[in-house]
Amino acid sequence: MVDLIPIPAWHDAQGRPAVYPTLEAAQREIADDVMEKLRQFLDGERDFDDALTVEDYILPVEVLPDGTILDADGNRFGNKAC
Repeated sequence: MVDLIPIPAWHDAQGRPAVYPTLEAAQREIADDVMEKLRQFLDGERDFDDALTVEDYILPVEVLPDGTILDADGNRFGNKAC
């Protein structure tokens, strides 16, 4: 069995992993994404099961001075390669 390492799914305009100031802000971002998927289902652009699938979740991270993030397991993530 392979252990999966969580990786940042979303990045800002500068390619840095998305970090939110509060838990609620992060939850609202995921909720907004889910609502967009449901709109796409209603418009016939996405299957129902796909629209209801939520793979994103929230983890606390430490933002380091260089803008990279460090998770509780010691995984460090920086800018997304362009």
